[in-house]
Amino acid sequence: MQGKTVIITGATSGIGEVAAIRLAERGARIVFTARDEVRAAATLKKLKKANPAAVHAVHMGDLSRLDEMKRLGAALASEPQVDVLVNNAGALFDRRQETVDGLERTFALNHMAYFVITSLLLPRLAPGARIVTVASNAHRGARLDFDDLQAKRRYSGFPVYARSKLCNILFNRELARRLPQGVTANALHPGFVATRFGDGSGGLLRAVFSVAKPVGAISPEEGAKTIIHLASSSEVADTTGEYFYKCRLETPTKEAQNDADAARLWEISERIAGL
Repeated sequence: MQGKTVIITGATSGIGEVAAIRLAERGARIVFTARDEVRAAATLKKLKKANPAAVHAVHMGDLSRLDEMKRLGAALASEPQVDVLVNNAGALFDRRQETVDGLERTFALNHMAYFVITSLLLPRLAPGARIVTVASNAHRGARLDFDDLQAKRRYSGFPVYARSKLCNILFNRELARRLPQGVTANALHPGFVATRFGDGSGGLLRAVFSVAKPVGAISPEEGAKTIIHLASSSEVADTTGEYFYKCRLETPTKEAQNDADAARLWEISERIAGL
């Protein structure tokens, strides 16, 4: 990773921060996005310690808003070239929230931010660049309702989150089909990780996560391993359009392998983003 530029969304805690630090230790320059200035400063300090030779950078913004996605995407696209993009920022909410764009917040943050940032960075991807998308095995059992992508008719926090993770895998599938030869895109399940994830969801979901994490969750260090593997390992240099768990190929559900749904979701996302 020596001399390579890695962009990571959501790198101020959990698996995103661990991946950023470990890739920096291997020689990468890290550029990341954040919402909280205090946590961003703390992460930047850790990155400088991990790789003092690189000029790491942070861009502040709210990735649930289309205008902010585009502003951040344009700022990140000022990089001369991008060797790795890690789409990681995401959240789960116990109640339905609508963004200023009229989008359901889970869909906006967990899917549209991946789509917009990636789309704007495509012209800056270096030969042999890699795009890594953090999805989840939560997609299992989920199905997309294209007539209600914004969950207006029925909302329940975890099922909506699960559908957003299905969107991630379908997005990755269509992205891999569209990328130029030599540039790869792969998605992954990090595992159930003991991070800040779910802490802001509120209500019953927050209570469930607070009980489950100490019992069944793995460490952020363990959860970040597959991100690091897909971003840096020579073993996957020519692998694209796949889904990984524990650094190994995993088969997602048949819904996540539906090429027609992947293409339809891409077209809808383009219209929503105005790209």
